[in-house]
Amino acid sequence: MRGLQNSVALVTGSTRGIGAEVARRFAHEGASVVVTGRTEEAGHETVASIREDGDEAVFVRADMRDPDDIAALVTATAEEYGGLDVLVNNAGVETNTSADEATMDDWEFVLETDFRAYWLCAKHAVAEMDGGAIVNVSSNHAFLTMPEMFPYNAVKAGINGMTHGMAIDFGPDVRVNTVNPGWVAIERTTENMDEEYREHLESIHPVGRLGTPEDIAGVVAFLASDDAGYVTGAHLTADGGRSVVMQDDTLPSYRKE
Repeated sequence: MRGLQNSVALVTGSTRGIGAEVARRFAHEGASVVVTGRTEEAGHETVASIREDGDEAVFVRADMRDPDDIAALVTATAEEYGGLDVLVNNAGVETNTSADEATMDDWEFVLETDFRAYWLCAKHAVAEMDGGAIVNVSSNHAFLTMPEMFPYNAVKAGINGMTHGMAIDFGPDVRVNTVNPGWVAIERTTENMDEEYREHLESIHPVGRLGTPEDIAGVVAFLASDDAGYVTGAHLTADGGRSVVMQDDTLPSYRKE
């Protein structure tokens, strides 16, 4: 697939995990990609992996909590490739705190990274875009959540509302959509997971497995492409069917051997 041929894409939080795979997918489909994050070594490794496949990418370091870094990042993207066609807001953090124990530092850490940065990236990006798409990566925590996921869950719900507002304000030239991933097996989510618990998680997902970064990258690429040209202000849940389950103890084991 080369559905993003000759486009320029900026993917935040793309030094590892879902963001890195989105960057690789976009580059494979023909986009010139700006990889960005706080860790230079990881960023350069992601770029190297893209270039090894004969595709195009550069790394620009930026901290999503720094408004000046965000403005400079978008400017650097436009200067490097002559414009900007796709922004993927993906950078995110969480604190594993409850609503009664979260501190102001927790609040600011999550909201500045996961919410304010999405707005600022989009605000600067549209000034460089002549049409194109913005994809905001949220979470299934926007709809259903678990204990001690505050304020992450509140922010993820807010991203859906942000997408609605941006779709109205940036149309008709720029489309804005959200993807809401569920359980995705990356280093952060599986580092303390034993085999028994993983098998349990797989058994309660109707697709019989956990998600992969490639799963989410495919959805993001679709929303950024012309195939989604009549889609804006939408959110697409990619959670292996988990959100349609009402009661776990009524399920068969879906796990794939």
